[in-house]
Amino acid sequence: MSMLSRRLQVLIDEQRWARLQSEADRRKVSVGTVVREAIDERYPSTAERRAAAIQAVLDANPIPVGDIAELKKELNEIRSRTA
Repeated sequence: MSMLSRRLQVLIDEQRWARLQSEADRRKVSVGTVVREAIDERYPSTAERRAAAIQAVLDANPIPVGDIAELKKELNEIRSRTA
């Protein structure tokens, strides 16, 4: 975990504070931890977004494809239309 070096002051209403405090108490962590985790979940880093995208591709169901010769024929037809 990186060293915490920035302070953030945010005004929130009582209902939001109660939800944060309740979650922090339930998990036995600080309100700051809950807020940091919420930020990470809502605004993931580029590396986390890439990892999630890769995992989604890996988890996807296989797509049935036709015969290789048929696929090549279809590609050649598309190429001839654009030439």
